[in-house]
Amino acid sequence: AQTSIYILDVRQEVVPIGVAGELYTSGEGLARCYEGRAEQTAERFVPDPYSGRAGARMYRTGDLCRYRGDGEIDYLGRVDQQVKVRGYRIELGEVEAALVSHPMVKEAVVVVREVREADKKLVAYVVSAGGEEVTASEMRRHLREKLPDYMVPTAFVKLDKLPMTPNGKVDRKALPAYKAESGAGATEGRQASEVEQVVAGIWKEVLGVEEVGIEENFFEVGGHSLLATQVMARVREAFGVEMELRRMFEAATVADLSLLIEKARNNGTKVKKKAITRVSRELYSVKVSPDGEITIPDKVKIR
Repeated sequence: AQTSIYILDVRQEVVPIGVAGELYTSGEGLARCYEGRAEQTAERFVPDPYSGRAGARMYRTGDLCRYRGDGEIDYLGRVDQQVKVRGYRIELGEVEAALVSHPMVKEAVVVVREVREADKKLVAYVVSAGGEEVTASEMRRHLREKLPDYMVPTAFVKLDKLPMTPNGKVDRKALPAYKAESGAGATEGRQASEVEQVVAGIWKEVLGVEEVGIEENFFEVGGHSLLATQVMARVREAFGVEMELRRMFEAATVADLSLLIEKARNNGTKVKKKAITRVSRELYSVKVSPDGEITIPDKVKIR
């Protein structure tokens, strides 16, 4: 009674059902401030635009939550667990909640690991619910049904139990270090061709791993669109063939990509070297009339 709960986005607007947001509370029981801490008070106790009462305040809890369809509220974690990976803002608690919704996952913690400089990856540490362990492929499939691709972890590390602090919280600092690695370089009982060896070498450099299996999917062992661009640029340089980036998504294994490269070489699809042409050094002063007509009354050469 006399208490209101809001789940709001970064603009302090109400989020739809099922969408994560920060939990705010207001009402008669709300404290007035943090005594002697004016800066923190201003940050946490903010105007309440929803109460209809002049001067009403609401409190930013810092908790990440979402409404369920039945009106209950799911707690997902802390807002300060928000991270930025490859330009996307990601709520780690939301990824963790999606993981533990799998019937074979008991507990899960997701963290960001910097595999190489400026190359951050999401890594999930998972405790199985007992019985048969869930595979990384199954967890990826499950997450892609609930989350966009950029929120799906690159790697999954299986643990018997999560490390805990003395007060019962997950000790993220005690999680084992993640070492970027791929499969054992399995070649399905055959010797890799020369093209496959070169492509595998490119993958290892771009992904920062020690071994790559020729049947492994690039996007399931740490690859993403930006790294795929690097792969295709190096393929172009190494083999002298012209191939579109989409080919990387169609042939996402070393074996499949190598077949496309061999076909391109046999068909004579060579890189077309464009002649370097002189660029105009003139700057035009453009005027736009009220009715949208564009005129170029003056021309100034740049010296």
